[in-house]
Amino acid sequence: MRGSFLWRNRVLLTSGALLILSLHLISTGVRPGDLAARPESAFLEIVSPIDAAFTRLSDGASSIVTDYLDLLHVREENARLRNELARVKSDRARLAELEVENRHLGEMLELKDVLGANAVAANVIGSDATGLSRTLILASGSSDGLRPGMAVLANQGVVGKIIAISPHASRVLLIDDHNSALDGFDQRSRARGIVAGLVDDGLILKYADRSQDIRIGDTIVTSGLDGIFPRGLLVGTIIGVHRGAPGLFLGVRIEPAVDFRQLEQVLIVTQPPPHLDDPGKS
Repeated sequence: MRGSFLWRNRVLLTSGALLILSLHLISTGVRPGDLAARPESAFLEIVSPIDAAFTRLSDGASSIVTDYLDLLHVREENARLRNELARVKSDRARLAELEVENRHLGEMLELKDVLGANAVAANVIGSDATGLSRTLILASGSSDGLRPGMAVLANQGVVGKIIAISPHASRVLLIDDHNSALDGFDQRSRARGIVAGLVDDGLILKYADRSQDIRIGDTIVTSGLDGIFPRGLLVGTIIGVHRGAPGLFLGVRIEPAVDFRQLEQVLIVTQPPPHLDDPGKS
């Protein structure tokens, strides 16, 4: 009968026992080391490394994002500084070029004042591309009052003369072209000759008599007798005198005063010089 009573009331008896145990645990508390605390301790032991790793991962991700944003800012700043530096360099180059152009224009104006003649400044925009002749192209033409036969000068000396023209451009035959010739003389000895170019490059003084006193280092200037170039303009310096050449004349080589490859601006004499007497007779 007793077993039947316990079996019949097993649910009620079990629930009551559990209720009494719960009340006992609540009233006494759970002390460290108790069996009831061990599951929680084990759980904390497992979870704490995972939580620490997650915290480190979160901090690392935050640091990466911060570093990336800082890097983007640095790159943007570097790009801005590079652009600013390029602009400053460009401005400096333009200012330097303006200074050079102003200096050239000042030299042209000084040369114009020295000549005391009507003259027009022009920019050099090209040169002969075939190598068959030695010429320059100017960015001025008939609309600027230029015409063929006018003398072309630089502040260093004689350049050549205009041989072809259009409304806005003109071609200049350089004095070292083999088709060029101008009347000149030795400024020291007054010995006269014709300055001409050579086919294989170079400049010579033709028809200088053997009896004339011509030396290396002498200066050759224009005589003004050709009706194109004003008198007294620098042509070049004598760099060679060959007295053993066949014929009646000396072999005289001249170094031009002007470096034609470096020309950027020239001066064109628009008014021909007055007729002058032979400098050898003065």
